[in-house]
Formats: sequence, C-alpha cells, structure tokens
Amino acid sequence: MAEDRKAVVLLSGGLDSATALAQAKADGYAIYALTILYGQRHSVEREAARRVARAMDVVRHVEQSIDLRVFGGSALTAEIDVPKDRSSESMALAIPITYVPARNTVFLSLALAWAETLGAFDIFLGVNCVDYSGYPDCRPEFIGAFERMANLATKAAVEGLGRFRVHTPLIQLTKPQIIRLGQGLGVDYGLTHSCYDPTPDGRACGRCDSCRLRLDAFEALGQSDPVAYA
Repeated sequence: MAEDRKAVVLLSGGLDSATALAQAKADGYAIYALTILYGQRHSVEREAARRVARAMDVVRHVEQSIDLRVFGGSALTAEIDVPKDRSSESMALAIPITYVPARNTVFLSLALAWAETLGAFDIFLGVNCVDYSGYPDCRPEFIGAFERMANLATKAAVEGLGRFRVHTPLIQLTKPQIIRLGQGLGVDYGLTHSCYDPTPDGRACGRCDSCRLRLDAFEALGQSDPVAYA
C-alpha cells in the first residue's frame, strides 16, 4: 500500500461505515479514519469506532467533536422518542425523526477539510439508498452534488493538484449484500454498533429502524448478528 495514496473514511462505528473502511483498505488506500461526535445521546458509537479503527490498523483515527444538539430537530440529538417496532413499509413512508438535519453535509465538509490538509483526494462514506430509512443525504444525487461542490470550493482542486472524489461503495447494495461484502473483506461485525437507542450498558435495543434493518439482514443470510441485544 503506497502511503501517498491516502483516503479519509468517515467512521461512525456502524456496520456500513466499517464495511466502507474495509473496502477502501482493500482498494489499496492508506486509511485516515474520521469519527464525528456530533452530540448524539450515547457514547457507544465512539467506542465501536475505536474498536473498528484498531482492528483495521488505520494510519490515524481522529475524533472530531461538534454539537448538533444546539439545533435539535432529531431523535438522535434531542429529547424525542426514537421510533420502535416499525415495519419496513412504514419505514419507507416518510423521512423519519431520526434524520439529523444536514448531518452528512456537515460530516463530508469536515472530511473534505482534512483530506485537503492531507493532500488526499478520496473520501469514503458508507451511505446506502436501498435498505435505509429514507434519508435524503444518502442518495446518489446528493453525493454527486457534494463532489461537484468540493471541486469548486477547495484550493487544491482549483489549482489543479487533483480532483476530489466521494466514494460510496455500498450505495446500491442491500443490507445482506453489504454484510456479505464485509465478511469477504474480513470485517468483524461484532465490533460494530448500529442501534439508535442502546441500553445504558450499551446493548442494542433490537427495535429501532436501524436494529430492525440489521437483524433482518443477518436473518436473510441465515446468520445471527454477533452484537448483544437487550
């Protein structure tokens, strides 16, 4: 792996971001993992991101703290109940209250800033527009628009040093396909965390949209999810 082929990978500690990181590593990039602590109501994600970064031997893992709680507007950043026990049909009806306003725009902007500082032109993000909860900032149209903006808004791109690219290797995959890909790349999903509303001791609730999508995917593969559930 050439050290000058660097990629910034947004790492939440979840199933998807761990798989995207593994794909970036398999593609030959030196991995610079970025975890955004945005004011979410629990610290379980931070610990999962640390576990994944250690296991995948990244070059550097940065934890960036911001506080989106000052705006609220989401069940992940305000005192709003996380939806539970929803069917896949109800998940697809509307953008849920677990959507955090402009989160991926903010995250990608921070990743872009670090990438430009590193002299890197590749950013990896584990978004998915197939098995997901309807978030508008997980769609190919958004990723394409951000990539165009990145190449207009940065000194490195304007001066012709390179062209920024946002890689979304999972964007058209189903959740079972993502798991199968990650297992082929050696991802230990027991290190990850996906739940929106974990118990005080860090176990997944098993009932939020994220848990349901994850559990259903492992079941479709005839496997048991390796993480602990309440």
